Amino acid sequence: MKKIFFSLFTILSLCAMLRADLNDALLHFNGTTDKNPLSYEVGEPMTFTFHFGEFNAEIPAGWKIQWVRKGDDGALADGIIVWDPAVPASFETTLNTEGFVRIIGTLLDAEGNVVKVKDKQKERKVVLECGAAVHPENLHGVEEPEDFDEYWAKQKALLAEVPLSYSMTKLQPTQQGLDVYAVSIACAGGRPVTGFMTIPKDATEKSLPATVNFMGYSYNKEMFQTIPTWGRPNCIFFTINAHGADLLKDDAYYDAYGEAIKSNGFSYAFDPAQNANPDTAYFHGMVLRVLRALEFVKSLPAWNGKELCAIGGSQGGLQTIWAAALDHDVTLANPSIPWCCDLGGAETFQRICGDWRLQYVRALDYYDCVHMARRIQCPVEILRAGLGDYTCPPSGIAVFYNNLTVPKKINWYQGSTHGYVPLDPEIFTVNKK
Repeated sequence: MKKIFFSLFTILSLCAMLRADLNDALLHFNGTTDKNPLSYEVGEPMTFTFHFGEFNAEIPAGWKIQWVRKGDDGALADGIIVWDPAVPASFETTLNTEGFVRIIGTLLDAEGNVVKVKDKQKERKVVLECGAAVHPENLHGVEEPEDFDEYWAKQKALLAEVPLSYSMTKLQPTQQGLDVYAVSIACAGGRPVTGFMTIPKDATEKSLPATVNFMGYSYNKEMFQTIPTWGRPNCIFFTINAHGADLLKDDAYYDAYGEAIKSNGFSYAFDPAQNANPDTAYFHGMVLRVLRALEFVKSLPAWNGKELCAIGGSQGGLQTIWAAALDHDVTLANPSIPWCCDLGGAETFQRICGDWRLQYVRALDYYDCVHMARRIQCPVEILRAGLGDYTCPPSGIAVFYNNLTVPKKINWYQGSTHGYVPLDPEIFTVNKK
C-alpha cells in the first residue's frame, strides 16, 4: 500500500445540541490514533485517544467514555475511561492478525447513564464507531466458483433471448432544461427494468455521456411514485429500482408487490434456501435488470458511444460492481459503501461483521463483489468506505479493492458508519494507477 498522509483525525462529529446542563453546546466527539489507522503491524500497539476539542471544558469531570473493542483476531475487550479534561482519555489495544479492529465508544454521565443529544428534534446516543487495520492490502477472500465465467456467459445468453423493447413515457419535468421519462424495459427473469430517466432537452445524436444510477437496499413506495428531482445537465441519467415494479401506481399495488418479493418470511434477498441456487437467488433477476438497463442506455441515439458510468451506494454499490464486471462498455465505476463484499469472510476467516447480513451459502459467491472485481476493466473509485461500517465491513471492501487489477482509488472515512458520515470527516485515500 502506498504511504498515506496522516494527521489527527475526527472519529465522530455529532452535529447535535446537548441538553441544557452542557449549555446546549455543539458537541464534537473526536479522537486520534498514534499513527495512520491503516498502517499498523501485527501485534503493534494501537493507541486511541478520545477528546471533545474546544468543548473539553464543557464535559463534566467524572463523566465516562465506555469503549468496546472487537477485532478480526476474535478478541473482545472493553473498558471505562473516567473523563478528566487535564488527562488524555486514551486506551491501547493490539491486533494479532492481519485485518481490522472495531472500536465503539459511548459517552456516559457520572451515574453511568448514556448521554443523549438532540438531532433534528430526535434524541440519539452520543456514540462513535471507528477502526484501524493491520495490512489491509494483504486480505483475500474465499476461492471463487470454478465455473464463474461460464455461469455468467449463460445468463447473458438467457438475457439475449428477450428482445430489447421498451416504453418511455414523458413526464412533467421537475428541472429546467431536462426531459423526464418513466421507462419500462422488457427483461429476462420475470420482471422488467423500470426507472426514471432524464435527458437534456434537444440533445443531438451521439452527444451525451450516460450514467446509470443504482439504488440502495429498500422497498419504499415513494421511490416508485415520485417523479425525480435529480438529474444531471449534459448527461443521460437513468435511475433504476432493484425490483422491476411498475412506476406511478397506487399504494395497494406496491403493498402487494412488496409482499410478493419476500421469501419464506425473509425480506427480499435474505432467504438462504432461495440463495442456495444461483438461478433462484433474488440477485439473479437483479443482475439481469442491471445488464438490460445498460443495454437500453447504449441504444439511445443521444449516447456518445464512449462514456458510460455506473454509480450507486450500498446495494447500489453492489449493482455498480456487477455492471462494471459484466458489461465492459462501462468506462467508470463509482461504488460507495458497497454491499456483499467477502460474504464468506466471517465464516471462513472469522472476520467481524454486523448483525444485518446475508447468511453465507456458496451459491452467493457468483454475486460477491470480491469475485466480480477481477472482471472489471474500467477505473474504479470507491467513493466512501467506512472504518466504522459493519453493514458493509471494511475488511470485505478491502478484499474487493485488493482484487481489482485496474486503476483504482478508495476513500476510507474514519468514524463513518453505514448511514452516518461525520460532519467534518478525516478521509484517508489510497490510489493505485
